[in-house]
Amino acid sequence: LILKKREGGCLTESEINYIVKGYTQGSIPDYQMSAFLMAVYFKGLSDEETFALTKAMTDSGEKLDLSCIPGVKADKHSTGGVGDKTTLVLATMIASLGINMAKMSGRGLGNTGGTIDKLESFPGFNTSLTNEQFIENIKHIGIAVNGPTLSPADKKIYALRDVTATVENVSLIASSIMSKKLAAGADIIVLDVKSGSGAFMKNEHDALQLAHEMVKIGKASNKQTIAVISDMNQPLGHNIGNALEVVEAIETLKGKGPADLHNLCIALGTQILEAAGKASDAAQAKDMLELSLTNGTAYSKFKEFIKTQGGDISNIDNPMKLVNASYIVPVISNSEGYVESIECEQIGRASMILGAGRKDKDSLVDLSA
Repeated sequence: LILKKREGGCLTESEINYIVKGYTQGSIPDYQMSAFLMAVYFKGLSDEETFALTKAMTDSGEKLDLSCIPGVKADKHSTGGVGDKTTLVLATMIASLGINMAKMSGRGLGNTGGTIDKLESFPGFNTSLTNEQFIENIKHIGIAVNGPTLSPADKKIYALRDVTATVENVSLIASSIMSKKLAAGADIIVLDVKSGSGAFMKNEHDALQLAHEMVKIGKASNKQTIAVISDMNQPLGHNIGNALEVVEAIETLKGKGPADLHNLCIALGTQILEAAGKASDAAQAKDMLELSLTNGTAYSKFKEFIKTQGGDISNIDNPMKLVNASYIVPVISNSEGYVESIECEQIGRASMILGAGRKDKDSLVDLSA
């Protein structure tokens, strides 16, 4: 099968199932899977192969059945960026408007932040819910965010891709993301595909290609799937880190956040409301989302969400109680002028070096950095 793909051949669904199952269960060793991934990296996968790979990874472990939860269930995924705290704002806005948010999130790796790390800035916050707790929380308050527990094949394959220079392949990225989204069981999947220096996809053409690939997979799986391309040539918002980004998310829920973060949350939320049939058009959806901020319902829902998962909500009314860095050093320009551009990826790397992210999967995160 390695030879077949190396020579540009197309693998059947049963052949792809054999590879994924064999590697997940340990009968196919790392060195052979590495060779296979490199062959895929150079030769690519057809739409049919990509869908078969996604399905095989989705089926490699437990899948969540959310049918017992009344109403529409939505999920959102970002392809990763610097300063991206969108989920904290968006999920609670959507939940406050009566749509269930069933969100599986990850941790940060390298220069991209992770929602789970950010939420752990709240003392006591539980990011390891059982499936039963996850479902009960959604039934009770309309929102739950949990750490990655699905698609064991993807977890193992991604770890190998990360150390064999086979991450940046559209089919492999699309199948990795969508296998987890499909296993999570939501009806609506909205994808925030980042484009720019701080993203996996450095240009808009590649971001569009990835977006189309994921939407095709979602639709083939009978899920309402929508992708939005957003700019990652500069950090999102003003704050980068974990606790710092939580502070900015809280300010945004109060209607006082930076314009770029606010606008992105409105854009993504509009897609969810329209797909769920809650709004007849984009203008109505935008008004509903803006109202959830101005009347305080989104802010209240955020408090309810943090409390339900065990977090200390006193940190929400007084964000300065969250962990603070030991050293705070102002860096002030010695001349007048304006910022023409920001090396977004380098800012992300600086944040990681300071402790806000992980140099490798076993690194400890400094939530205050």
